[in-house]
Amino acid sequence: MSVVPYKEDSASKKDQIARMFDRISGKYDFLNHLLSLGIDIRWRKKAIRGLSASNPKVILDVATGTGDFAIEAIRLNPDKIIGVDISRGMLDVGVKKIERLGLEETIELMYGDSEKLPFLENKFDAVIVAFGVRNFENLQVGLSEIIRVLKPEGQLAIIEFSKPRSFPFKQLYNFYFKFVLPK
Repeated sequence: MSVVPYKEDSASKKDQIARMFDRISGKYDFLNHLLSLGIDIRWRKKAIRGLSASNPKVILDVATGTGDFAIEAIRLNPDKIIGVDISRGMLDVGVKKIERLGLEETIELMYGDSEKLPFLENKFDAVIVAFGVRNFENLQVGLSEIIRVLKPEGQLAIIEFSKPRSFPFKQLYNFYFKFVLPK
């Protein structure tokens, strides 16, 4: 059984996730940076530095949201970055951000499902995902699709939160998620 955002809603996890992100799309960037205490920005930068040695020219950003990871990937000087997401609201915000930065020649955002990527096999030199795999309706299918479109020698960078297990991080995490985040 998959965890859904709205237990009382009979829609699929995928539909619930898309609607949830459509609703918060205008505030998402602010909330993401605030609620992660800026860690999301540092982790994106670090992941992109990790990809630099492979010099990827064609990059796919899965669950691109408002395009933050795609925008950070510009540092790699690729020929093309394609971002896909199931939330049209997030994509609308991302397109405006990319246009404002003058990056529309290199970054293209499009509606797409991580579990049915609309690309040929072995197309991308690198695939990046930031805070998106937890929202896949079927994790195995989503990861299989990523591997399918990634070139055999391609690089994959996934950024995701995990639950800390050791003191004091476990206690801080639990306090933050129980008392701070809900407010």
